[in-house]
Amino acid sequence: MRVWPGSPHPLGATWDGEGVNFALFSENATGVQLCLFDDATSGEPTATISLPERTDNVWHAYLPDVRPGTLYGYRVDGPYEPEKGHRFNGAKLLIDPYAKAVSGPIRWSDELFGYTIGDPAEDLSFDARDSAGAMPKCLVVDQAFTWEDDRAPNTPWNQTVIYETHVRGMTLRHPGVPEHLRGTYLGVASDPVIDHLLDLGVTAVELMPVHHFVADRHLVEQGLTNYWGYNSIAFLSPHVGYATGGLGQQVSEFKSMVRTLHRAGLEVILDVVYNHTGEGNQLGPTLSLRGIDNSAYYRLMTDQPRYHLDYTGTGNSLNILHPRAMGLVTDSLRYWVTDMHVDGFRFDLAPVLVRGYEAGQPSAFFEIIGQDPVLSKVKLIAEPWDASPDGYQLGQFPTGWSEWNGAFRDCVRRFWRGDPGQVPELASRLTGSSDIYAPSGRRTYASINFVTCHDGFTMNDLVSYDHKHNEANGEDNRDGSDANFSRNWGAEGRSESARIERTRDRMKRNFFTTLFFAQGVPMLLGGDEIGRTQQGNNNAYCQDNESSWFDWDLGESGLDLCRFVRDLIGVFQDNPVLRRRAFFTGTEVAGTQTKDVTWIRPNGQEMTEGEWSDPNNQSIGMLLLGSAADEVDIRGRSATGDTLLLLLNAGARSHSYTLPRLEQPGRWEELLNTARPGPWSRLVRNDAVNLAAHSSLLLRHSERLLA
Repeated sequence: MRVWPGSPHPLGATWDGEGVNFALFSENATGVQLCLFDDATSGEPTATISLPERTDNVWHAYLPDVRPGTLYGYRVDGPYEPEKGHRFNGAKLLIDPYAKAVSGPIRWSDELFGYTIGDPAEDLSFDARDSAGAMPKCLVVDQAFTWEDDRAPNTPWNQTVIYETHVRGMTLRHPGVPEHLRGTYLGVASDPVIDHLLDLGVTAVELMPVHHFVADRHLVEQGLTNYWGYNSIAFLSPHVGYATGGLGQQVSEFKSMVRTLHRAGLEVILDVVYNHTGEGNQLGPTLSLRGIDNSAYYRLMTDQPRYHLDYTGTGNSLNILHPRAMGLVTDSLRYWVTDMHVDGFRFDLAPVLVRGYEAGQPSAFFEIIGQDPVLSKVKLIAEPWDASPDGYQLGQFPTGWSEWNGAFRDCVRRFWRGDPGQVPELASRLTGSSDIYAPSGRRTYASINFVTCHDGFTMNDLVSYDHKHNEANGEDNRDGSDANFSRNWGAEGRSESARIERTRDRMKRNFFTTLFFAQGVPMLLGGDEIGRTQQGNNNAYCQDNESSWFDWDLGESGLDLCRFVRDLIGVFQDNPVLRRRAFFTGTEVAGTQTKDVTWIRPNGQEMTEGEWSDPNNQSIGMLLLGSAADEVDIRGRSATGDTLLLLLNAGARSHSYTLPRLEQPGRWEELLNTARPGPWSRLVRNDAVNLAAHSSLLLRHSERLLA
């Protein structure tokens, strides 16, 4: 086989139409071998090529006789000196960090580990056993794809409704999805799934991790798996388990999914895990970065480089301070935008990516993203906490970033659970959390509002369980959060009581109402709209079974709930005052004598200091002046809407609310009432309305209703 010097750029395996350039970074290696295979399960390479060139610590070669579809991996020689942070082992076959596709899952065996465990476990000795038979292989990919007229929807932030979902879980049991496409990218792109998303009115699909990931050995040995996928091992490769095959189909099928979703007007946001990899701590397997250059790619303890710094709770943290590790992350991000056409990212445990800088020193990660002509233009969402003691960094991200608002989630849950003293904070959460985001110069859409997400109870379980029930995870129910702020309303789990089930249905509607009528960007957990349950498991990360899969046999209650959510999203999209970009000021709107937002008490007047400070107050009214809408088109033309009054009552007693008098002519109409079934849309003929216990009420004031 002919071997030419090739180029150090770009990293990875790059087909140029005539041959393939291979390039791998390692600053501490003494030699790199490229192994080519005929079969994905083979333990013996058909060819082994020592990369002849090293330029700026990049080992490279050009092979004019190699074509797309070729299977490959690397063996990297260097010192095995754990005490210095080096864990090279030339016998281990390694995944290319820049691989565009990986052939399949890992087959766990002792050969994957780069050491022999002594006694104690930290006393490690070098182990040179070959791992090629247990490792999947990387694939050379032809990136050509017919995108046709694909265009990003570019939905404005203040019109965005996010639907967080799982590729496999959403589609595996859908009766309308062809059986051979269930659980795959193409299943997400199927007509029944897209029709459901469009009928709901969501604008963006946020996919749980689709970077190629590994299932932890201890889970596999228990008959479980890493279902959620927060265990990445190849940041540029779509996960092979969501494709119809493993010989490159994952790339073309992912692109087909994006193209189809874009045609429907739906954006694609990826949940990405750059904070750690699936190689675990110093006792973990040698799969990729550990064997390529452990000390460059991972954060190690300064005084004991044998051990990893762990801000993630997974055993390792990516060394974002190293320029090549930073480059791997940013190259991956650009690849998913430019080559795969995704529209944004949600960064798992995002504070890990900015750790290690001196106090007051700006994060290079933020600076690189902020000035990048590609990445600065897509949607960027942070999960603003990690597993370290000071890991809760809500509100600390810069302009250009939105954040999962955990304060919104917790406050809304506690309010509807009936906890005392929640009304003052709820007012801040309903109006976009300016106390959290305004100091950094950001706007309402910095707040990604959610009540439930993949991590925790589903909406159904939030109103059905007082406690988590994670026994199936094999950790004696110790895993998962205990701070759920949930309430079962009379029985733990499924109940035969019609009264309890009616109350639960109402509470779900209250949660959805609060979510979609608060300022900020609403995020809906996929399956909540059809009443999905995990039987009380609030950490179903390892449950690839019916407890995680969507059950599309909805029944009348599921259909009713789905219609309700659809109607809420319709109200959200039809009323620009619910989608403000700027925070409310609490001052009079020009040309009126009414504030942009007014907090109403039961007598129709503005709330007093005494009512704000009363811990037993469990109801609140929020009056939003229609002319306070600040939505404008590209020509500066403003959108105006109706004035809305949202009434929320988490208490056990009903209240009579006198409707506020407005200077604008018009009449009040009931748009929504969670205390009774729809349809609503009826004129209010009295001066007051009844706000039932544990209910929400939305009213619209419009001059059009005078006709």
